[in-house]
Amino acid sequence: MASRRPKARQGIQSIEVGATLLRALARASGPLMLRDLAAAAHMPAAKAHRYLVSLVRMGMVEQNAETGLYDLGAFALSLGLSAIARLEPVTVAVPFLEALREETGQTVALAVWANQGATIVRWLGADTPVAASLRVGSVMPLTRSATGRVFLSFLPRQATERRIKDELLDNERKNLDPRVIGQVEQVIRTTRGRGYAHTSDFIPGIAGAAAPVFDHTAALSMALIVLGYSKPFDAALTDIAGALLRESLALSQRLGSQS
Repeated sequence: MASRRPKARQGIQSIEVGATLLRALARASGPLMLRDLAAAAHMPAAKAHRYLVSLVRMGMVEQNAETGLYDLGAFALSLGLSAIARLEPVTVAVPFLEALREETGQTVALAVWANQGATIVRWLGADTPVAASLRVGSVMPLTRSATGRVFLSFLPRQATERRIKDELLDNERKNLDPRVIGQVEQVIRTTRGRGYAHTSDFIPGIAGAAAPVFDHTAALSMALIVLGYSKPFDAALTDIAGALLRESLALSQRLGSQS
């Protein structure tokens, strides 16, 4: 008697094709032209365009009216953030984030390592909120932002190596530091030595500090972030950094870290 093979479950092929385009956008480092997106999804441009029309209507994809470039839309971001929010560490972190805002009087945020890199997933403004071009969903550069430098310094190198190379090339083109791997290594040594990262030149007029949060396996789980206007922030950096380190340690211990 011939053996029976498990019957494949029927699905909706058009949804699977659309998901191919979404995956291609998620893997990309930025918005894509139609031809590039179609090529990344391994389908003809005309076919990709038909699916993109529906995806734009759903809010899963958005198209820039001026450039014609496609990127992930608001609904895609909402889905991704909802998935991240369901992770227990992010939920557990909220009271610590609120306490940090209360202690410092500054805008605070929380970031995790996601598909695109160091991604802000929580943002709590202060009485004098920071007017920066940052928001929930923003992906921070590894080499130049305080947030990114935490992940740069405490993640395994294999997780960040490709992004470091890309950023160094981009920094060199824009005449920004760091531009060579030696400067990156110095950033890592400094961040690890003091236990937090601090920058005041990533966004003009805005200073930031970020500290790592570890889980029960001693792996980096997330980063706590404090942001404020440069002059008063840097004048109070010692107190801000102290509060930041206390809350990051307390949150790490809440997640089971023994450090």
